[in-house]
Amino acid sequence: MPQAEDKQEKHAGTGHRARLRERLLGGGAEALADYEVLEYLLFAGIRQGDTKPLAKALLARFGTLAGVLNADPAALQQVKGLGETSAAALKSVAVAARRMARSEMMGKPVLGSWQALLDYLAIDMAHLTVERVRILYLDTRNRLMDDHHLGDGSVDEAAIHPREVIRRAMDLGASALILVHNHPTRSNRSR
Repeated sequence: MPQAEDKQEKHAGTGHRARLRERLLGGGAEALADYEVLEYLLFAGIRQGDTKPLAKALLARFGTLAGVLNADPAALQQVKGLGETSAAALKSVAVAARRMARSEMMGKPVLGSWQALLDYLAIDMAHLTVERVRILYLDTRNRLMDDHHLGDGSVDEAAIHPREVIRRAMDLGASALILVHNHPTRSNRSR
């Protein structure tokens, strides 16, 4: 009598997840293409089956890996085959990236590395479709004390109230602040 393993037909995708895992762990940042990174992330929400078509559909819909990870969960779930669990798995990666970037900036002189500051801000704001206003509150050594998300606006405006900005600076004991806002690109608005 054949064993249970022999009864299961092996298909072309057998071992694909293990091969992706090996390449990811052994090959560094560029070991996987963007769709393969998405495939791997989708494994968390989709326990079995081929995630490649879904990964490619997400890239087609949102344009880039960053576009997928920064997409609204409701928009993600509009892609056929992606449910709430998978949307949450993708969003968790974006949250982790933001927190990693923030932890790299906290306690360091913000003005000492302008490029690091721009990179930090781009992680959160580069793919937004609305204007966002943030205030970076600094101590006397220009170290980041607080990154306050003041609010989001529309596609071409965001309101700020100087009184709120100054009050928070005084409450924190900040000695300087940087007002940050983005200009959503046309390509982001069309999505």
